[in-house]
Amino acid sequence: MKRITSLVLVVLMVLVAFAACTGKKTDEVDLTKDGAGEDGKAEIAMVTDVGQLLDKSFNQGTWEGVVRYATANGKTYKYYQPANGSNASDDDRINAMEQAITNGAKIIVAPGFLQATAMETVAKKHTDVKFVFVDGWALSLDNVTAIVYKEQESGYLAGYAAVMEGYTKLGFTGGGGGTNPAVNRYGYGFLQGAEAAAKEKNVDVTVKYSFLYGSTFSASAELQTQISGWYDKGTEVVFACGGTMFNSVLSAADKYPEAKVIGVDVDQSYESEKVITSAMKGLSVSVQKVLGQFYADKWDAELKNVAQNLGAADDATGLPEATWSLKNFKLDDYKALFAKIKSGEIKPTDVVPDDVTAGWTKLTVDFEK
Repeated sequence: MKRITSLVLVVLMVLVAFAACTGKKTDEVDLTKDGAGEDGKAEIAMVTDVGQLLDKSFNQGTWEGVVRYATANGKTYKYYQPANGSNASDDDRINAMEQAITNGAKIIVAPGFLQATAMETVAKKHTDVKFVFVDGWALSLDNVTAIVYKEQESGYLAGYAAVMEGYTKLGFTGGGGGTNPAVNRYGYGFLQGAEAAAKEKNVDVTVKYSFLYGSTFSASAELQTQISGWYDKGTEVVFACGGTMFNSVLSAADKYPEAKVIGVDVDQSYESEKVITSAMKGLSVSVQKVLGQFYADKWDAELKNVAQNLGAADDATGLPEATWSLKNFKLDDYKALFAKIKSGEIKPTDVVPDDVTAGWTKLTVDFEK
């Protein structure tokens, strides 16, 4: 398995973080543009599973990688959203992939674990087309490659940072209704980091924990009401882990002067001063890397039927440094902690137990179902 070059990831993650802080893309890439040719065809396609493309999170980070690679290398590109939006079915995703292939797609980037059935179906039928399964797994098909991340590391860093900053009443709301492996890793990592910091400071920490309104990864009045209730009863900071769910959490936080938010997947600090940090993964950079390997004719040697599992050792997980706004938890202390995770001295587990409320010494986890 090939590992992404660490230096490249470091530089690009810093650039993305700077862009988020200034509200601009570092090279003015237009994420709203359809990059198809005049005939409407495009050789690089992206198909989402559910949720909005420009969700300021997972889908958008993946799409940014597609757009950045394509524009830098003169390739045509196009986005296909399955019918029925957040309620898209496997048939809807299959139809979107088929449409992309009809329109000339040579490689399809498909983020989200819900892609598995559709991708396997279409990949078996179109063996000359390549597929990139982001947040997926190897499908035992030579024309499919997968990218998966160690979200537990970013979650750990976010939970640790929140407690070291001085917060002892935390919240986590996750997408996928509790069935999304990546979100579950984020959440359990968040608990592990909070526990570690609480032990270090010898403080007791409570965590509201829920997937109740996150099944579609979308903003909703119900989610906003739930999170408003958390803040109203004393929750200080909420980790918003799932697409446009972030908007509902931010709207709830806006009603409470001291309420704070932790973003996910990409640096979301540019959205609001309420955002104290974000648990990130190198979506854009890793997609660009795989597309580069594909166009360099390295598919068979480096990508076919492979699942790359990327983490701190690849500089593919972490918190944004360029927009650091935490005051009590210092950037140098974060870097020291990150180095321990990168070296393997600290290893947040990716094994999420059935009962996330048990086994803690300094945490009390309130699981809202």
